Amino acid sequence: MTRNNAREIAVQLIFSLGFGTVSAEEVLGSQLTQERFQELQEELPLYAEFPDAKQELYIRELVQGVFTHGPELDRYISEYAVGWSFARIPRMAAAVMRTAMYEILYMPDIPNAAAINAAVEIAKGYEPPEVVSFLNGILGTFVRAEFAETPPKPEKALSTEEGKVE
Repeated sequence: MTRNNAREIAVQLIFSLGFGTVSAEEVLGSQLTQERFQELQEELPLYAEFPDAKQELYIRELVQGVFTHGPELDRYISEYAVGWSFARIPRMAAAVMRTAMYEILYMPDIPNAAAINAAVEIAKGYEPPEVVSFLNGILGTFVRAEFAETPPKPEKALSTEEGKVE
């Protein structure tokens, strides 16, 4: 399983958190199991392989971190979604943005550009192109604004070409 597959599984679990009063621990306990992966693997190839220990830890950190920092992440999304109310943002797009923002803010080993690129690629599988562009714009603006006064570490540098985040 690749890190991107692990990230997409985390996004799906984060997406499911938005539908009720279930905690991150409850979602992880019921969904991040060998049995659940076996149930899902026929209809969703993403679940064909259970994560190894490192990938499982990564998924757990993302889901728990987004759950813990949800209000903060949603404030950032609302702030940078100019002209959109948070309620108008599709739930999957919000889950993808929460995940990327959490990685950018709290996982220093993941370059900002990698978090954004992965978010865009995941969103392409669930959202129409205009939503993917919207998501990319929010994440790019978020990084440029929030880290403008702090020079990024070389490994966290944001590469741009014609104003687009790569």
